[in-house]
Amino acid sequence: MIFDYEMLKLIWWILIGVLLIGFAVTDGFDMGGLAILPLVAKTDDERRVVINTMAPHWDGNQVWFITAGGALFAAWPLVYAAAFSGLYWAMLLVLFAMFLRPVGFDYRSKMQDQRWRDGWDWALVVGGAVPALVFGVAFGNLLQGVPFQYDELIRPSYHGSFFALLNPFALLCGIVSLSMLCLHGATWVQMRTHEAVEARSRFYARIFALVCFITFALAGLWLTVGIEGYQIVAMPATDAASNPVLKEVLKAEGAWLSNYANYPLTMIAPALGFLGLIGAYLFASANKAALAFLFSGLGITGIILTAGVSMFPFVMPSSLVPNHSLTLWDAASSANTLMVMTWAAIIFVPIILGYTFWCYRALWSKIGVSFIKENNHSLY
Repeated sequence: MIFDYEMLKLIWWILIGVLLIGFAVTDGFDMGGLAILPLVAKTDDERRVVINTMAPHWDGNQVWFITAGGALFAAWPLVYAAAFSGLYWAMLLVLFAMFLRPVGFDYRSKMQDQRWRDGWDWALVVGGAVPALVFGVAFGNLLQGVPFQYDELIRPSYHGSFFALLNPFALLCGIVSLSMLCLHGATWVQMRTHEAVEARSRFYARIFALVCFITFALAGLWLTVGIEGYQIVAMPATDAASNPVLKEVLKAEGAWLSNYANYPLTMIAPALGFLGLIGAYLFASANKAALAFLFSGLGITGIILTAGVSMFPFVMPSSLVPNHSLTLWDAASSANTLMVMTWAAIIFVPIILGYTFWCYRALWSKIGVSFIKENNHSLY
């Protein structure tokens, strides 16, 4: 083998992180832009301006989410099984909210009735805001531990409820996620529009940059002093066959910060998050929307990396039986499966990226109300 089993496990932890970041950076501006639709667009024509900046791209961006879900199932089947059984209702909420986007884009302009269009516009707002919020809530619960355990046959059982997921720390993480993507959406709309919509987007980009900066800092402080982390005390060799119940794990205050203490270079992750948010605020204020969008993407990358570095090597900690927590070392598929997936990623990911960049370049332009009126029957 070119890569040994231990290396393959680490590679797929990195690749799934890349897929999540790709999803947040690309599909994130769709969700964020739709979530702020009533704030930046006041008339029907202005709402069509905002919608037409993202409608041609949303389905391609959604591929990142689908690919991440498929990779999670193939690379970490134990995580997939535990998460989709225990967090079933939260997953359904996200999926049903996402269903509103394609039908909203396609149906809102089918009729001239304003009530019809207003109804679909609110459906698009829900389709953007709800997933953005729930994804953050999910990460907040992962950092606290999920109430699941395994029996003697390695069958997972979940012992929580949907409303238990809505605890204060998880909701704070949800606000971080929602404000982060609203910032990203605002900088995208600012970059792609003219006139009043652009001015409002610039204003709200600064608002959401501040909200995200403050809540991200508060979440980090809360994680430092109020949330117990997880620490591996003993476990089998990292290249051994996957078995999640053969290790010893302890919970301790400040354990989520141990990676930063042991590997100071990892401090780049939270620094990148804060730097990206500051840069997005400053460049949005200076009306340099392209740079604001770039720094917003850097902020998203830093925030997601911060969560990943804090939890490493844990993927889904168990609050019921810490020893049953899932890590990248004991939740992975076989070596052959990971090897096939690695070669597939090496071949197809560059092709997908190339096609994605071509689509953005081909459809790139600034859109204003006059453009909508001139192309009334050929746009969303």
